Formats: sequence, structure tokens, C-alpha cells
Amino acid sequence: MASLETAAEHERILREIESTDTNCIGPTLRSVYDGQAHGLFMDKLEGRIRNHDREIEKMCNHHFQGFVDSITELLKVRGEAQKLKSQVIETNQRLQNDGKELLSPMEELKLCRLQQRNIATSIDKLTHCLPVLEMYSRLQEQMKAKRYYPALRTLELLEQTCLPQAGQYRFCSIMAENIPRLRTQIRDVSMSDLKDFLESIRKHSDKIGETAMKQAQLQRSVDSTLPHQQRAGSGRRARKEAGANTDLDGHGCSPLSEQDSGILDVEDEEEDEVPGAQDLVDFSPVYRCLHIYTGLGARDTFESYYRKQRRKQARLVLQPHSNMHETLDGYRRYFNQIVGFFVVEDHVLHTTQGLVNRAYVEELWELALSKTIAALRTHSSYCTDPDLVLDLKNLIVLFADTLQGYGFPVNQLFDMLLEIRDQYGEILLKKWNLTFRQILDLDNYSPIPVATEEEYRCITGQFPFQDPQLEKMPFPKKLPFSQFVPKVYSQLKEFIYACLKFSEDLHLSSTEIDDMIRKSTNLLLTRTLSHCLQYAIKKKNVGLAELVQIIINTTHLEQSCQFLEGFISNITNVPPDTVNATKLYGTSTFKDARHAAEEEIYTNLNQKIDQFLQLADYDWMAAQGGGQASDYLSDLIAFLCSTFTVFTHLPGKVAQTACMSACKHLSTSLLQLLLEADVRQVSMGALQQFNVDVRECERFARAGPVPGFQGDTLLLAFIDLRQLLDLFTQWDWSTYLADYGRPTCKYLRVNPHTALALLEKMRDTSRKNNVFAQFRKNERDKQKLIDTVVKQLRNLISAHQS
Repeated sequence: MASLETAAEHERILREIESTDTNCIGPTLRSVYDGQAHGLFMDKLEGRIRNHDREIEKMCNHHFQGFVDSITELLKVRGEAQKLKSQVIETNQRLQNDGKELLSPMEELKLCRLQQRNIATSIDKLTHCLPVLEMYSRLQEQMKAKRYYPALRTLELLEQTCLPQAGQYRFCSIMAENIPRLRTQIRDVSMSDLKDFLESIRKHSDKIGETAMKQAQLQRSVDSTLPHQQRAGSGRRARKEAGANTDLDGHGCSPLSEQDSGILDVEDEEEDEVPGAQDLVDFSPVYRCLHIYTGLGARDTFESYYRKQRRKQARLVLQPHSNMHETLDGYRRYFNQIVGFFVVEDHVLHTTQGLVNRAYVEELWELALSKTIAALRTHSSYCTDPDLVLDLKNLIVLFADTLQGYGFPVNQLFDMLLEIRDQYGEILLKKWNLTFRQILDLDNYSPIPVATEEEYRCITGQFPFQDPQLEKMPFPKKLPFSQFVPKVYSQLKEFIYACLKFSEDLHLSSTEIDDMIRKSTNLLLTRTLSHCLQYAIKKKNVGLAELVQIIINTTHLEQSCQFLEGFISNITNVPPDTVNATKLYGTSTFKDARHAAEEEIYTNLNQKIDQFLQLADYDWMAAQGGGQASDYLSDLIAFLCSTFTVFTHLPGKVAQTACMSACKHLSTSLLQLLLEADVRQVSMGALQQFNVDVRECERFARAGPVPGFQGDTLLLAFIDLRQLLDLFTQWDWSTYLADYGRPTCKYLRVNPHTALALLEKMRDTSRKNNVFAQFRKNERDKQKLIDTVVKQLRNLISAHQS
């Protein structure tokens, strides 16, 4: 069994040796020698070799005859080959001899061909180098001419196309090394131009804004003559067309602009045509720098720098001068700078792609709007001249309209104008306060004399006065009011005109304007004019005649309020009967002034009476009274008669009220004079003289110094004095004490306290007049009677108090 396996193994190894490359036979032989039967293997190998040798021998014997035939044929061919070789050698020798004559021309041809190839190569190289040199020369010329954007384009073409095609030459290397330096130079120079541009527009923003505002003002004057629909978008359309023209063929938009002739090209101001704001500025530095930085791949850097610098300039522009409020030119320069700034930004926004965007411009506008409104609120608060405030309002409206034409929202400016309107109203009130006071101070408080028809028509043209009876009277004649009536009425109309001027161009409806004017006029009437009238009434040294004239004047002014209402309606085109329309408070104002004047008349009249009473010099210890009234009272009555004669011109019941008030005050003052603490004793004779004076007062009252009293109504002012004096002169104490408290009492108006006080003074007089009165029976009886009456009066007072 083992021998079979060994034989099979040896057979496998032999097949492997036969089929395997000799280089890999080593491991196979090693497996033989590692075994124990390598002798047997050698025998098998020898047998296999002998088998192969026999097969080889058989094959050789099979092909031997063909081989012999081939050798025989080859030997036959050898002779022919020798002959051919000799012929070839002979032919070669002849060819060599013949070629010696052509060798020299061929060398010359070879040299010519080499030169020709070198020339072609040189031409080819020069063809590639000449564009480089020409382009570099053009680059130098462009740099020298400050055409930096074309130079940058040339530089890019030189670097990306020409130099790679030219090859590796020293001059190309030098050029390549200079390219970064030239780029840096172009970038720096363009940035320097941009800085010059920014500095220039900062300095010339005033002129740019002034031009834009002139355009807006011109456009507004043109629009005022056009139909509403036609002028709806004219300003905006004109601006867009101007911007479109600039985009298409304006030198500012061309990045290849070759002229840097200056930032501003201001035309003569004397020309009829106002140049456009965009026509004043050469924007080529901005466009050129933008394109250069875009070409350099640094557009973001340029945009960031431009916006940062413009923000800084915006803050400088928005910072007002400390004395801006002093003149209108200060405000105008401030507005011109702001408008100029945003005109430039708007133009850049519409003529560049992304250098500034709408969000950036709106952000700047919000900043400008807030700072501008704050500055105007601060500085306008210092203004005290209404004309300056009105001019400022017109300037703000023009400022707002100008920027609105460029698409900026300006509603907040018009809201602020409403605030300034209130301030303007306060300034007007202060101005008219001085005007009214001056009119009142300079007035003579006398009816206006009119000598001719022209004078009469002139005054009635200023003040709506109609009196058919007065018109029928011949000249010369007098108008019932003084000069301050037409002057005050004219000033009221001037105030209304001033309010109307401020309301113009504020985009308010007629109703809003009417309401504003009426409210302002009400403030003028109820606050300013009312205070001035009160001042004129309350000031020192004002006489009764002046007060009477003031009452007459205020009555006519009150009647003119309806004409003032119609005047406002006419200028605002709002009917006076419109729903929710504000009514004028003129009627109540003049009524209050008239009532104050009436009260002042009553007060002054009472003061005059007091002054006369201070002249009273009664002899309270007189034994017997005189037969006529005291001198001071006669003078007082004469004064009252003359005064009440003037009062007949007063309207209504003012004269009657004044007369009644004067009589009451005279009666009260006389009673106080009688009961004064300084008057310790009163004799019957003094009481009789006092009674004569009271009768004189009653005679004056009975005479009717002022018409309109019914019966003896005016006598009621002295009834308290009359009943008191009758009680003492008639010594009718029994009736008084018996009927006291009854409605039909004869001495109903006599107060027991008053009677007791006067009786005490008479008792003291009775005791001291006669030292020996106690020894006379009549005197003793009289004294007892007085004591009894005093006691009864005290009991009466005590009874009513309990």
C-alpha cells in the first residue's frame, strides 16, 4: 500500500517537473529529498528521461530529410549572394563618388534651412513678445494719463494672456514682478481720488442741496398751475428720467471715464435754468474706484469703507451750529447740507449696483430724520420772531417736499410742523399782546370824530359798523366807539391771516385749517385780548369816562364777532354752520371785559364817594342843626349828577345799576360814619344836621339822575337811614318797641343793635351836657326815658338772640 502511494507521489512530482518552470523546480526537488525513497525516484526519473530521448530521436529522424534539402539549397544560393554583394559594393562606390559633388551644396542648404528655422522661431517669439511690450507701453501711458480702470484691465490682460504666451524672458519676469506693485498703486490712487471726492461733496453739499431745493421750489410753482392728476408724479418722474439719462450716457456712470476734471461743475447762478443736482457732481471717482476694487476682488472692502465714511459725514452734516436759530440762513445752510447729502446717496443708489442699497439709505434717513427733528425742536424753541418762525416753516416744507421727491418719507416732519404751529401761535399771542396793549395805551377813549364822508367810509371799511340814524346825520359827527375798536378788529384779522399763512402747504384739509384758525383766534380772544382789556380796566388812574368808553367799545366788538366768523369762513371756504365747527368765544370775552369794566365803574364810583365823605366834618356836639346840607354833600351830589349824565350813553341797565350802587354805598357809608367808634357822643342837633344831609340825598334820588327807575325805587337805597333818623328825631320808641318783628312795622329796617349803639352815644351826650341835669325834673325824666329805652332794647336783643 505504501509503495503505491510512493509511486503515485513520484508520478505527480515528475508531471510537475515537466509542466513547471525551471526556476520554480527547487521546492519540488526538495520534497523528493525530504522523503525516504529518493533512490526509487531517481530510477523513475532516468526512465522518464530515456522515454523523452526516444521521442526526440523519432522526431529528428522524421524531419532530417527536409533539413538536408534546405542545406543543399542554401549552398546553392551562397554563390549568387557573393555576386550580389560585389555588385552592391561597386554601386555604392559609384554613388559615393557621385555624391561628393553634392555634399557642399547640401551643407549650404542645411545651413540655410537652419537659419530659416531660426528666423521663423524668432518671428514667432517676437510675435508673442511684441503684444506684451505694446500692452506694457499702453499700461504706462494709461497710468501716466491717470486712466486707472483701463490700466487695470490692461494689467489683467497682460498677466492672464500675454505674459503666459510670451514665454520665460527676463523682461517678462520683471513685468510679472511689477504687476502687484502696479495693482497696489492703482488701488491707492483710486482710493485717494475717492477720498478727494468724499471731501469735496462734504464741502459742496450745501450747494448741491441748494440746487435740489431750487429745483423742488421751481417744480412746486409749476405744479401749482397744472391739474392735480398731471402733477401727481411729475417730480418723481423727472428725477427718474434724469437718473436714467445719467446711467446711459453720463460720464459719471462710465467706469472707463478718462477725465477727472473736478468734482463740481457749478454753472453760473445768473442763468435762467437751474442745473440738476446730478449735473453738479462728477461721480466718476466713485464708479471708477468701485470698478477697480471689483476688478481687484475687494468690492466688499470698498463698500464697507464708502458706507463708513458716509455715515461719519452724515453725523457731521446732522450736527447743527449753536447759533443756527438766530437767522433763517442758518437753518437754510443746515437743510441744504442734509438735502445735498441724500441727493448724492440717492444718485449713487440708482446708478450703482449694490454700492449702497435701499436699506442702508433708509437707515441713514431714519437717523437724519430723528436728529433733524430733535435739532429743530431745540432751536425753534429759541425763536421769538413770528416772521422767522413762518419763514422756517416754509423752509421745512420745501425741505420735506425736496426729499419726498427723492422717495424719502417725510410724514414726521409734517407732524413736527404741527408742533411748531402751536409754538408759532404762542409767539403770535405774545406779539399781539404787545400790539393790543400799545393800542389800548395810545387810545384817547373818546368817540371818533368824523368830518367827511371819506373818513366815515374809511373807518367803516376797517370795522363792520352800521347805524342808519348816524348815517343820516350831517357831518361832522362822531362814531360811538373810540379808535381802538377798528384797530383791534383789524389786528384780529391780521392775526387770522398770520395763522392762515402757517397752515399753507401743510397738506391739511380746509376743515382742519378752519379749526386751527378758530382755536388760535379763541386763544387770542380769551387769553391775550381779555388780559389786555383787564389790564386797561384795572390800571391806575383810569377814569370813569374811560371805563364808560371801554364798555361801549366792547359792546361794538361783541357785535362784530359774527362778521369775524364770516371772515374766517370766507378765507377757509368752510361754512360756519359745519358740524363740529369750533365757535369763536369773542362774545363771552367782550362780555366778561364789559362786566369787569362795569364792576370797575361801580368800584371807582364808590371810591369817589368815599373821597367826598372823607371831607365830612360834622360837629357831633352841636346844640342845633343847620338849615341846609353840608358843603361836602352838595359837592358829592353835583359830582354824581354830572357823572350820571355821561352814563346815559351806556348800553342796557349799566347806568341804573351804577346809580343804585352809588346810592346804596352812600347810604351805607353815611350810616357807618354815624356809627363810627371814634364818634363817642352825638347830640340831637348833630343828628338834625345829619338828617338834613340825608334829605338832600333823598332829593337827589327822587329827582331821577338816571332814567329808567320806576317810582321811588332809588329812594329805597336810603330807607334804612330814613327810618333810623325818623325814629330818633320823632322819638317814637313806643311804636318801634311795640311793633318790632311785625311785617307792617313802621321801622322795619331799623336794626336794634344800630339803634342801641346810637342811643348809647346820645345818652352819654345827655349826661355830660349839663352837670346839674339831675336837679332838673325834665332832664331827669329824659335821662330815665333813655335808660329805659336802652334797657328795653337790650332785652329785645337778648330775647331775639336766645
